[in-house]
Amino acid sequence: MFLLQTWQTKPKLDREMLAIGVIYFIEGALGLAQLAVSFFFKDELGLTPAETASLVGLVMLPWTVKPFYGFISDSFPVGGYRRRPYLLFFSAVGCLAWLAMATIVNSAQLAVLFIGLASLAISFNDALVDALVVERARLESWGDAGSLQSFSWGTLSAGGVVAAFLSGYLLEHFGTRVVFGITAILPLIWGAASLAIRDERVETAIRGQFLPQLQSLKQALTNRQILLPALFLFLWQATPSADTAFFFFTTNELHFNPQFLGTVRLVTNVAGLFGVWLFHRFLRQVPMRPIFGWTTVISTLLGLTSLILVNHWNRTLGIDDRWFSLGDSLILTIAGRIAFMPTLVLAARLCPEGVEATLFALLMSVLNLAGLCSQQLGALLTHWLGVTESDFHNLGLLLVITNLSSLLPLPFLRWLPDK
Repeated sequence: MFLLQTWQTKPKLDREMLAIGVIYFIEGALGLAQLAVSFFFKDELGLTPAETASLVGLVMLPWTVKPFYGFISDSFPVGGYRRRPYLLFFSAVGCLAWLAMATIVNSAQLAVLFIGLASLAISFNDALVDALVVERARLESWGDAGSLQSFSWGTLSAGGVVAAFLSGYLLEHFGTRVVFGITAILPLIWGAASLAIRDERVETAIRGQFLPQLQSLKQALTNRQILLPALFLFLWQATPSADTAFFFFTTNELHFNPQFLGTVRLVTNVAGLFGVWLFHRFLRQVPMRPIFGWTTVISTLLGLTSLILVNHWNRTLGIDDRWFSLGDSLILTIAGRIAFMPTLVLAARLCPEGVEATLFALLMSVLNLAGLCSQQLGALLTHWLGVTESDFHNLGLLLVITNLSSLLPLPFLRWLPDK
């Protein structure tokens, strides 16, 4: 749908734009390893739900400092070039990291190291290609600039859908190591696509530009109209998550196999696109405070439906576990995507002129840091409540606590713009 809208607006799909689309598509396709990582931690390393949740959170750390990557590439050109050498280098890093996961990694420490390096490669290249889109958008009309964003987001989502379609099947039939090996090939396509990127040679580092930019950022971040909404977004995303514990329940207790979980991921990816369409079609003109309030309450109530599966009440109703899980995941994803879309809108609206790209990346890093906090808090709760790979007696309580905690930021809705 988004790709269709983009083509209808006739963006300039030259060699560079197609390369950017390929890079975004591969970034989405790298989700191929996401399910394999969860099974690797659970089955091959024998980690508990709390340990898995904590380690999954740790490998998110590179995403919390994305603006720093832009500063590095702009301040320290390699051979006079600011983009292509870094894209090539981190493509190689990503390839070697997943190759290591496919061959030599046999401990949690090594897994965190190499998955962390792969995460660094994705986040660094994501920051660079975002910068390329911003630079290109400055040369386009407003309509074409919007189509660039749609094209980029659409290709990223398309890659995610393809990864979801293949991940479960490959994992079920070939195992985690083969999936990691296939994933190692994808960054090489990054490197090949980066050769088509226009990267004008600069004679010296452009450090002088950053002192005024840093001053502008400081002024923006001390502005209450930006600071308070950013704090709200952090609190909203930092509440604890029970996703890892629930994953262990579905695989160990309900015996969902990788292929079925891959199907669930495929359905949720498509449902996410539908959720974005619903927001764009019906809710994008709704003021910030009520849409955050109502979507948070509705998402919390829908999240509690997981208790039906945990307590097997669906069986009493004659609904198979897999059918209920599939339908529940679909509804939760649509609601979750609708709830999350205002954060992107708000982040974009908060960015003052002159530091738009950097401040937007910084706000996204705040959300990523909040996601890290969410994982670690969820890991602590999982441990404290004694939820393990074989004991799920307190999983229902964990789900109640994590879902109801989503309501805690609501008293701070006044920190958001009233229009």
